[in-house]
Amino acid sequence: MKVEARLFDVTTSFFILSAIVYGVWSKEPVGTVALILTGGLSLIVGSYFHFVARRVERRPEDNPDAEISDGAGEVGFFSAGSYWPVTLAASGGVSALALAFWQVWLLVIGLVLVLMSVAGLVFEYHTRPNATD
Repeated sequence: MKVEARLFDVTTSFFILSAIVYGVWSKEPVGTVALILTGGLSLIVGSYFHFVARRVERRPEDNPDAEISDGAGEVGFFSAGSYWPVTLAASGGVSALALAFWQVWLLVIGLVLVLMSVAGLVFEYHTRPNATD
């Protein structure tokens, strides 16, 4: 997690420095505030990664002397045949179009579809405990 934390430290520094330079050169407050807020959001994520990096064991990505084989093994479970990501993307697209054209009725439908898609994705492999019939 230290690699990710450093990455966000660099982006935070870049956005804050860009905000200072932009604010001095342009004298335009909206862009300066946007760059400062972007740097603040990057700082939040970087702080989270610093917080987590202290509590998890060291990963091969954090060791500069690590070999490729040190990272071998199971990474996680990824569903190869799930259609829920497609439904989530489609419902997000419907919601974005409804928001762009400000069609409130379609936005409500799109948000309901997004919530249903997220629930389907989260609970796709959830099985209830052995229930007695």
